[in-house]
Amino acid sequence: MVMPLIFNFGFWEIVIIALIVLLIFGGKKIPELMKGLGKGVKNFKEGMKEVEDDVKEIKKDIEPEK
Repeated sequence: MVMPLIFNFGFWEIVIIALIVLLIFGGKKIPELMKGLGKGVKNFKEGMKEVEDDVKEIKKDIEPEK
C-alpha cells in the first residue's frame, strides 16, 4: 500500500519546508495564515457535527417505523 507523501516527511524535510514558508510569507504573515487555517478547521468540524446530528435524527425517525 502506498502511503501519502505527508507521512513520509522526516524531521529535516519539515524544517526545510517551514523555513521556505517563513522566507516566502515573512514572520508577520504567518500568524494570520495560522489563524485563518484554525478558523477553517473549526468550521469544518462544526459542519461535520451538524451532519452527524442530522444523520442521528433521521435514523431516530426511521427506527420506530420498523
